[in-house]
Amino acid sequence: MCVATLLACGSARAEGNAEAGKTKASSCLGCHGIPGYDNVYPSFKVPKLGGQHSAYIVAALNAYKTGQRGHKTMVAQASSLSDQDMQDIAAYFASIASGGK
Repeated sequence: MCVATLLACGSARAEGNAEAGKTKASSCLGCHGIPGYDNVYPSFKVPKLGGQHSAYIVAALNAYKTGQRGHKTMVAQASSLSDQDMQDIAAYFASIASGGK
């Protein structure tokens, strides 16, 4: 029973703080908060993150940080984020309206 309790506690993920995430996400909004913004190279529509599920945002940031996703700007942005930073940023974006700032 003790082992099960320890495993359950060890696998629990920290919850993000949307208020802290709002500050941490300020550089994200430079691209992801502009309606109709297109990335120049490689050329694609920059997705809006408002209303996105937080687990998806954390997974995407981790993929950029580890190099599993290869967008150079996002790799650079994610490389300095801690797990808590990612959780906070994800909580912020999940808390705002779809497509909003």
